[in-house]
Amino acid sequence: MPKNPKGTYAFDAAFLNTHTKKVIELSSPDGQSKLLLSSDFQGRVMTSTATGDSGLSFGWINYDLIAAPQKKKQFNPVGGEERFWLGPEGGQFSLYFNPGDSFNIAHWQVPPIIDIVHFPGEAYARNHAIFNQRAGLTNYSGTRLELGIEREIHLLNKNDLEQKLQTPIPPGIKFVAFETTNTLSNLGDSDWSRQTGLPSIWLLGMFTPSPKTTVIIPFHNIPGATDHITSDYFGPVPPERLQVKDSLLYFTCDGKRRSKIGLSPLIAKPIAGSFDAANNVLTIIIPQVNKDAPYVNSKWELQKEPFKGDVINSYNDGPLADGSQLGPFYEIESSSPAMELKKGEKGTYRQTTCHFVGNTDALRQLAKTLLGVDLKELP
Repeated sequence: MPKNPKGTYAFDAAFLNTHTKKVIELSSPDGQSKLLLSSDFQGRVMTSTATGDSGLSFGWINYDLIAAPQKKKQFNPVGGEERFWLGPEGGQFSLYFNPGDSFNIAHWQVPPIIDIVHFPGEAYARNHAIFNQRAGLTNYSGTRLELGIEREIHLLNKNDLEQKLQTPIPPGIKFVAFETTNTLSNLGDSDWSRQTGLPSIWLLGMFTPSPKTTVIIPFHNIPGATDHITSDYFGPVPPERLQVKDSLLYFTCDGKRRSKIGLSPLIAKPIAGSFDAANNVLTIIIPQVNKDAPYVNSKWELQKEPFKGDVINSYNDGPLADGSQLGPFYEIESSSPAMELKKGEKGTYRQTTCHFVGNTDALRQLAKTLLGVDLKELP
């Protein structure tokens, strides 16, 4: 068996250094917590480890596509456990469809700025990197947006993370955690307005599933809370794959059935997670949520309410109608509010991603504190 087989952090580090132009590694002093960042792919966090080079690699990576000599025209899904995108995807203010085009897959186009454009970046310290780029985009309604993008990535130490979580990390657990600070600037000559369309920052994490991976999303169980959960993006999710109990949502993410869910900011809490029971990995995502802010609507249709979108989403990959499959992978996503920026203004959105491995009882304790769930009682 190879010293560092596929699935380990060292394998992915060697692969990315071979097949991409610039990889930046952030590392803890003891070399146990590490991140791989890519300038080729917009400063995205490609993967991470909590237990050094031989440890499990947490991000999903599309090896075949990255190694291929040709790029795809519509979208290059190279993977990565946090990528920077822009919303909205669909609707009259879409950034993924040209004016007048039908909202179908044949006309869908990911803007190059968030797909194949290089973001210059460098590590300013062992635990910190920053990336910058600028672009001009025209939305479905014909509004031109001139924007600047900046991404800062910080590898967090234990004290940083405990402050973010507002709880101690139990003994017997190893972790890797990072925070990204994402800034959008209005570089144009006009203010951005709701009448002509607003962009948002959209962060998507792609992770490798197991047959026993469950996404867990706590929410505020207000009257009619389930009306604020969208579960029909790709057709109804079977009830055994999406269960809502009290103030917790459980979504099966085994990479075997294509489906997606979303939560409105009216019920979402600033936390989401997943548990991979096969590999004993607890993942926690800490987005920012503002229930009073407008969020862009990404549904592929002309919308009656273009600013009543989701703040947290999760996607489970699965076979397409022809039997082919991109992954398998699963995603946990979050979005900033719609950014109504005046000329020269900036808007910022932050998110923290953490992975925990180690003692099972300690992981149960942490999951109970953060998510309000007993990992032994997952559906």
